[in-house]
Amino acid sequence: MSQTTAAVLAAMGAAQPYATSQPLALEQLDLAPPGPGEVLVRIEAAGLCHSDLSVVNADRPRPMPMALGHEAVARVEAAGPNTRLKPGQRVVMAFLPACGHCQPCHTGEPWLCVSGAAANGKGELLGGGFRLSHHGQPVHHHLGLSAFATHAVIDERSCVVIDDDIPAEIAALFGCAVLTGVGAVFNSAAVRAGESVAVWGLGGVGLAALIGAVAAGAEPVIAIDPVPEKRALALELGARAAVAPQDVASAFAEHGAPRVAIESVGKGAVLAEAYRTAARGGRIVTVGLPNPADPFTIPAVSLVAEAKTVIGSYMGSAVPARDIPRYIALWRAGRLPVHRLLSGIRPMAEINDALDALASGQAIRQILIP
Repeated sequence: MSQTTAAVLAAMGAAQPYATSQPLALEQLDLAPPGPGEVLVRIEAAGLCHSDLSVVNADRPRPMPMALGHEAVARVEAAGPNTRLKPGQRVVMAFLPACGHCQPCHTGEPWLCVSGAAANGKGELLGGGFRLSHHGQPVHHHLGLSAFATHAVIDERSCVVIDDDIPAEIAALFGCAVLTGVGAVFNSAAVRAGESVAVWGLGGVGLAALIGAVAAGAEPVIAIDPVPEKRALALELGARAAVAPQDVASAFAEHGAPRVAIESVGKGAVLAEAYRTAARGGRIVTVGLPNPADPFTIPAVSLVAEAKTVIGSYMGSAVPARDIPRYIALWRAGRLPVHRLLSGIRPMAEINDALDALASGQAIRQILIP
C-alpha cells in the first residue's frame, strides 16, 4: 500500500467563492497496488475542466467522497499482472476506459462502452472496486482517473502512450478538451471542407472545437460567447466572426445560418437556440453537460420539416488510441494550436482558486501541477 496526495470532494454544492468555501481539500490517501491490467502512474500535469466544476456545484451528481480530475498526462511507475504497459512509459489519460467486450465496443463505438460508463457512474475502476481509501474508508474515483493527485492507479485501457518531448501542460489537454472538442467536429459532426460551423461557448472544449473546425476547412466559422476576451481569441484562431449571444441573429444574417452548430455551454436553452438557428438540414452537435433536470425543448415537427439532426457527442465520439495520436500530429504540424487554450499553470494547492476562475468565465483551461 502506497500513498497519494489527492484533491478530494467530500460533498457537492459548496457556496461560491470556492476560495472561501474550500470544497476541494488536498488529502493523504492510501493507494492500493495496481491489479491485473492496471498501472500506477505519477501525474505530471492535470487540466481543470468544466466537468470537474459540474461535480463540485452538483450539476452532475456523483457518489461522495470523490477524488476529482479527469484530464492529465502521467508517467507509468509500476504495472500490475498481465499488463501491456511498462514502467517509464508516458501516457495521456482518457476518461472512459473501453472494455472491448460489450456491444458498443464490438460495433466500433467504444465511447459508448457499457462497462466503462457503469464503472464511471459508480466511481469505481473498470476492474471493479476502489484503489483509493482514507482511514480505511473507500474514496470514489472520478471517471476512472482521479487525476488531481500526485499518483493514481488506473486501468491501462484509460491510457494512450505518447512521446516524451511534448510539454506536460500541452499533453494533458489531449485527454479531454482536445479529444472532446476536436472529436465533436471530426467524428460526431463529420465536418466537410467548406461547410459553415457555429460554436456556442468558448471554454476549453468549445475552443478546441473551433480550432478543429478551422483545421477541417470549415468556412465560415462563427464563435458565440458572452466574454469579449474569448471572442477576441476566437478571431485570432481563425473564426470569421465572434459575437455575443444577443448578436447571433445579425451574425447569421450576414454570414448565413450554420450547417453545423456545436453547443458546448451545457444549457438546454442554448442547445434549443443552436437548433432553432441552424440551417435547414443542419447538424446540431451537443457536447455540453447540463444539469439532469435541465430540459431541451424543440418543435417536434421541425425534425422532419427542416430535416435537422441532433447529435449527442460523448468524448467526441472518439477512439482515444486512434484519435489522440492524430491530434498530436496535427498539433506538431501547426494545424491545431492547442497551446492557445491555456489560461495559466498553477500548483495543485490553488485548485479552489482555479475553480473560481473557471466558474467566472475568466479562465479557459488551467493546468494544475501536483
